[in-house]
Amino acid sequence: MFSLTQTTSRQRDIIEVVLRNGWDYMRVLLTGGKADEPKLPTPAVLRNILVDLGPVYIKLGQLMSTRPDLLPADYIEVLSTLQAEVPPVPWSEVEIVIRQQLRLPLEETFAKINFQPVAAGSIAQTHRATLADGREVALKIQRPGIDAIVAQDISLLKTLAELVARTDFGQTFDIVSIADEFSNALQAELDFTQEAGYTDQLRRNLSKSRWFDPKQLVVPEIYWEFTTEKLLVMEWLHGVPLLSADLVTKNGKDPRTQRREITTLLLRAFFQQLYIDGFFHADPHPGNLFYLDDGRVALIDCGLVGRLDPRTQQILTEMLLAIVDLDAQRCTQLTLQLSDSSGAVNLVRLENDYARMLRKYFNLSLSQMNFSKIFYEVLQTARNNKIRMPSNLGLYAKTLANLEGTGRIFDPELNLIEEIKPLMTDLFRRQLLGEDPLQALLRTALDIKSLSLQSPRLTELLLDRVTSETLKWNLTIKEIDPLRRSLDDSANRLSFSIVVGCLIIGAAIISSSAQTNQLSLISNVLFASASFLGLWLVITILRSGRLRR
Repeated sequence: MFSLTQTTSRQRDIIEVVLRNGWDYMRVLLTGGKADEPKLPTPAVLRNILVDLGPVYIKLGQLMSTRPDLLPADYIEVLSTLQAEVPPVPWSEVEIVIRQQLRLPLEETFAKINFQPVAAGSIAQTHRATLADGREVALKIQRPGIDAIVAQDISLLKTLAELVARTDFGQTFDIVSIADEFSNALQAELDFTQEAGYTDQLRRNLSKSRWFDPKQLVVPEIYWEFTTEKLLVMEWLHGVPLLSADLVTKNGKDPRTQRREITTLLLRAFFQQLYIDGFFHADPHPGNLFYLDDGRVALIDCGLVGRLDPRTQQILTEMLLAIVDLDAQRCTQLTLQLSDSSGAVNLVRLENDYARMLRKYFNLSLSQMNFSKIFYEVLQTARNNKIRMPSNLGLYAKTLANLEGTGRIFDPELNLIEEIKPLMTDLFRRQLLGEDPLQALLRTALDIKSLSLQSPRLTELLLDRVTSETLKWNLTIKEIDPLRRSLDDSANRLSFSIVVGCLIIGAAIISSSAQTNQLSLISNVLFASASFLGLWLVITILRSGRLRR
């Protein structure tokens, strides 16, 4: 087997960290041994390993925390707390990157730059600056040399995935594809024009709404004339993180009323992103929600987004209702509609697992139910039944969890059901009638007219083929070929068994009445043939593995 110890010093660093933290499974895998089924370390150990491996693996852990469809809830909770505590890059190095990215000299572009960063992360750090025309901006600058480190770590990640893919676990969950997803996500973090595009898209989508006042929600403006792959220049927003906001009575509204209005605003903005736009900010943790000095609310750090197609949006809307109704059967049906898995599923077991999971909530009122937690459990139940769900559902679940968690902390009196009930009603009306009911009615009328005109002709054609006996039925039964081959093999083996039995019986009869050497020879030949065919039959059965099942 290929051994990772044969290559770079970075790989030796990883082995050292794994050995120090006592992850036995990965220690065997990294040293080229033969490992059993993958076993994750405890959440705390996994967190320590990622922290010890450095900023890139911390970013990987943060991405893993967005995948509750892959990891249990306790891992998601621990990984969500990962923060890259890295020292800022000295200004002398940052300045080189900025000058390389700008079209004009630094002195002509900026009137002022704060050399001390306001934030430093694993991929980039942020400085406050003022453009030559007086606009205040935030500069997000990529850490020098981080692209080479990410490329090396991505290569290691894919190599490990190929090793794990040799196990049943790796094949069931398609570990190679998952590693590719994480690798692409890490690589995307290095292209700031992609984050700028996401920010612009969210800004456009949230500039209009029938559910909330778009003037109360802010997404920073991107200054494209200065933005490149390694430098992101955006509007500077004056405010504080939402949970740090010190609300005072303003315009006759007490802090309690303001909290309720802000919570309603955020819930409606994110429900629009999830269920109407299908393009959503996938990391609404408290640090990315700001309360501005003028009383508005801002969404920042739009680098992680998710997408939902119309079909998935409709299924997820129905899933929310199934959870509210504690309907295990409907949850089962909707899970199969969402599933990426192609293998056989034990429907009875899946439905029983959902019924057992939902039974815990029978005696709770709707206001007491934590819907994001329940959806986490839905994903975990699917995972326990070896059903692979699309990756965007992980982002969806994590977004709901962050949003609901932040909302309950900011406004302890939050009643999520009362907040979303009018939105759900509007969603179902949209799904039934579309954005323009009159247009939907006219389209339905045209379809009915077309069907009424074609039906007599199609009926006549069907009856004509039935009476003339030219009607043919093409039936395709799934997995019929493997069944046919299995029956053919069984029939062949049975035939060989009968032949072997007949040879043995014939040889025994001839041997018992043999009076000459010729008859004895014939008897021995028959016995030898029977023994050879019998041995061959036993070997083929053993090689097929049928006896082990």
